[in-house]
Amino acid sequence: MNQPYGQTSPLLIALAWAIIGAPWLWGIVKTLENAAKLFQ
Repeated sequence: MNQPYGQTSPLLIALAWAIIGAPWLWGIVKTLENAAKLFQ
């Protein structure tokens, strides 16, 4: 890596957020779907 210390590629940050955010978002959606069943 030729980047100075402390610099991270914006693409790498976006990729990390996608990897973490996709299952997190899926979990939130499933939780809300199950919660909605309680109020029907």
